[in-house]
Amino acid sequence: MQLGPDTFPSDQPNDGSNIAADTRLHFAALVNSSPDPIITKDLTGKILSWNKAAAQVFGYQEEEILGQSMLRLIPLEFHGQENELLRKLKEDEPISPYETNWLKKDGGNIPVSVTVYPVRNIDGRVIGASKVACDLSNRAQNDESRFRLAAIVDSADDAIVSKDLNGIVTSWNEGARKMFGYTSEEMVGQPLLRIIPEDLYYEEYEILRKLRIGERIDHYETTRRRNTGESVEVSVTISPIRNGTGKVIGASKIARDISDRKRIERLLIQSEKLAATGRMAATIAHEINNPLEAVMNLIFLARLHSMADGKVNQYLLTAEEELDRVSHIARQTLGYYKDTGSPSEVHLHDLIQNVLGVYSSRLLSTEISVDTQFDDLQKIAVSKGEILQVFSNIVANALDSMRQGGVLQISIRKLTGPTGDGIQVVVRDTGTGIKPEHLGKIFEPFFTTKGDLGTGIGLWVARQLIERRGGQISVASSTGKENGVGTTITVFIPFALPASPLAGDRQ
Repeated sequence: MQLGPDTFPSDQPNDGSNIAADTRLHFAALVNSSPDPIITKDLTGKILSWNKAAAQVFGYQEEEILGQSMLRLIPLEFHGQENELLRKLKEDEPISPYETNWLKKDGGNIPVSVTVYPVRNIDGRVIGASKVACDLSNRAQNDESRFRLAAIVDSADDAIVSKDLNGIVTSWNEGARKMFGYTSEEMVGQPLLRIIPEDLYYEEYEILRKLRIGERIDHYETTRRRNTGESVEVSVTISPIRNGTGKVIGASKIARDISDRKRIERLLIQSEKLAATGRMAATIAHEINNPLEAVMNLIFLARLHSMADGKVNQYLLTAEEELDRVSHIARQTLGYYKDTGSPSEVHLHDLIQNVLGVYSSRLLSTEISVDTQFDDLQKIAVSKGEILQVFSNIVANALDSMRQGGVLQISIRKLTGPTGDGIQVVVRDTGTGIKPEHLGKIFEPFFTTKGDLGTGIGLWVARQLIERRGGQISVASSTGKENGVGTTITVFIPFALPASPLAGDRQ
């Protein structure tokens, strides 16, 4: 049906038959100028008309295809479908639009969406059909691009999530599932706040506000929450999602797990702190070493003049031992000598009693009672000064947690541990306890729950000394009344000495 400008109606007056002819010409021009192929056929499937778009899409010119069977355009596997359509036409049954593949002149397949309109005669009887075929090639290509993009997004290691302007998740890739633990089914349709800690809700509210008014959102680092409740440190990139008119309708978020990087950064900071602390400690040790020697000499002279008073003499003896320990630490800090002394065999309960004696006035003033159960009949070879340092730190922390009074329980017994037989010491307090999020950090250098009152060094040093001796130290704590409030420190020291020298290689 190739119609040109000369077929349009003239400006001359027309009678009724001319008007009808002009109307048909108008319809023919509209059909011929349609961007979609429009084909008519009779009830036998023979093609009766063929517009320009049909020629362009399928490659057949009008003179090549008119009078040919519609099956010429239809792959063999769809012939049954075409025959069923002809049956429905003859019986005047409704035909719904459908998608299929037709054939081009060069033999290639082309995806089309087909709408079928029955053609009726003046009596209303169906005598054929008009088919409008919409070329879906571009859509198929776009779909393939989208599928490829979706595959790339889903295979990414980073979490890639989209949401609407209300913060509701609209897509959730496999990387997000691996990072946060939630499946797509669990998150799509849910608020993104589900993975954000409550104290960081303000971040999401601010992001949504900026999205709605079209403001730029900078990359940032933050913390998110896995389905287990565990925190994960992430770097977040946000890009707006726009509709066809350019209006922002949501956002895409890419979250990268930076936990390892942040951990390394913290370790580097700790290393720098330790180095600075070491330099400061050496300076302090140098300054206090001489006064310490003078004080020890004075205590020695005082003991010579107090032999008659046994109690005073015992106090002075304990003070001398403690000062000797401080002097020992100062000399180690300065590196004045290499500790080649052999470990001595002691009963651990004697060392614990020594520590309790040092803190006796504090125990009395804070109304803390002490419950001890000592069952360590066998001696153990340890560095006396180091073990005193360990339990002094542990007991001091326990007392700090019971400022309003409480009970300090210390038990010692022989035990078969993971590295053989040894001595287990358990120190329990009824203090304030340690929050679960802090438990994993208490043996880290410079971490403290005491604010300005703590240095964060004591338990870190204690672990170093116990592990160097081949032992183990662990902590359990509760802040809830249902499990009892308080902290338990467990120390295990094997009888067997480690293969490496006890005192290390300090120069």
